[in-house]
Amino acid sequence: MSNIWEQCLADNGGNNTEVIQCMFEKSKDYTDASVQNVAAGVDTFYLIFAGALVYFMQTGFAMLCAGSIRAKNCKNVLLWNLLDSCGGALAFWSVGYAFAYGGDTEGGPTTFIGNAYFFLIGLEDLHMWFFQFAFACALSSIVAGTVAERCKMQAYLLYSTFLCGFVYPVAAHSFWAYQGFLSPGNADPLFGVGAVDLAGSGPVHMTGGVLALVMAVILGPRMGRFYDENGAPYDEPRDIPGHSVALQFLGTFCLWFGWYGFNPGSTLTIASSNRGSVAALAAVNTSLGAAAGAVSAMFTASILEERRTGVVTYDLTNAMNGCLTGLVAVTAPCASVEPWAGFLIGVIAGWVYLTGSWLLVKYKIDDAVDAIPVHMGGGMWGVLSTGLFSSLPRLEEAYGITDHIGWFYEWGRGSANFNLMGAQIVAVLFVIGWVVGIMGPYIWVLNYFGMLRIDPLEEKVGMDISRHKGPAYVSDADNTEHVMELEQRRSSRQVYAAERSWSGRLSSKKQKAHEETNQDEPAVQDEEFNA
Repeated sequence: MSNIWEQCLADNGGNNTEVIQCMFEKSKDYTDASVQNVAAGVDTFYLIFAGALVYFMQTGFAMLCAGSIRAKNCKNVLLWNLLDSCGGALAFWSVGYAFAYGGDTEGGPTTFIGNAYFFLIGLEDLHMWFFQFAFACALSSIVAGTVAERCKMQAYLLYSTFLCGFVYPVAAHSFWAYQGFLSPGNADPLFGVGAVDLAGSGPVHMTGGVLALVMAVILGPRMGRFYDENGAPYDEPRDIPGHSVALQFLGTFCLWFGWYGFNPGSTLTIASSNRGSVAALAAVNTSLGAAAGAVSAMFTASILEERRTGVVTYDLTNAMNGCLTGLVAVTAPCASVEPWAGFLIGVIAGWVYLTGSWLLVKYKIDDAVDAIPVHMGGGMWGVLSTGLFSSLPRLEEAYGITDHIGWFYEWGRGSANFNLMGAQIVAVLFVIGWVVGIMGPYIWVLNYFGMLRIDPLEEKVGMDISRHKGPAYVSDADNTEHVMELEQRRSSRQVYAAERSWSGRLSSKKQKAHEETNQDEPAVQDEEFNA
């Protein structure tokens, strides 16, 4: 303050009125600058904290996947989830973030992909990279449970890196970059409004769910799920239950907790009453969607079972997956719908899960954790529900959109305006086309060259013993026969490899020479005896 007084006194001489006016203006500028600095710091911390919550979802994915499969593959799927973070970090650091947001400018022309900040060179907003990196890791882990117990490690690493480094960044650019063709922030948005998706029902969850479906179809089901050892289909599909419901439950709650960073954190800033209000609405709808999805799925399944068998049971798995489907579905509209709509979206999400899970079994598609109905089905419903239920006040507050609102609200004001709903439909079609078109051939090539599925005997033994130096738990006695068979096979391979090696060939030559010498000695002795 003394510096302001001295500067104003020097600039205005002894004119007290002008000195006071100068001090007032400079003090206001100083205060405004200080407030802006504090607001920027709060926003940065908010995004780092939200990113940490999203990253904590990796724990949820790991526990859910591990509990949903057999104990003999537990270490394998845990390692996958760890490597999702490692490979995802490297891929998103080197090229992923650049493809998603590099060179993005408000008001610029529509672009397909970003082109700057490779290896984060020149990027100042590093907190943005951290938050988006957590999203990329979450997407990669969606597929782990679907392909568990039968996918090779190298195939998983190849797909995960490619997904985080290219496929997801293009989807994220299309939805969220200013210059993305689906973005509401585009200078010329699609249908005058763009596709509304706050936190990623489409670019994150649908992308992961569609990829899970592609991999499940190409990879095929686990042994003993739909077909016997001779390839003949069972009359009824056989369940392969996971080894720990407790881990599944822990994973579900970890994911729900992390979702409070996923959805409210996607406002990206918090240091204003407007952004705070949007984040609060997102948190409320996240809670209602999860709760409604769990209740809807569990009790609907119980009612259907009672009608079919006369016995009522309450399935924890249906409740957990219904909860997750509700969370996925409400991710897109959480900032643009009223709380009653968030609840209704969650209820329908529970039905979407049950329908999707039934269809997988009907068409003999094996998904160990039901990630396909949860993420693909829930994500699709979330994107479409945004086009139905988004209200004018919520859209205006979160996005500044007033001309095009949810279709049901358009009916209410006597309009047949389908622009927002049309943009949401295009978004769904884009995600399906992009993922199938890029990842379909990619996975097919891996499968063609034998890089996708593990050996049948290794599948019987389990990935932990066959590839990870021992089981996560005490070995199952029923598996001993297959383990011994695998060890015998590997012993024979080691002998063969030793014979083919340089030292092996040298040893063989010495042995052969020794044998020839031994064969010649009796002949010499005979000649001497005859002489």
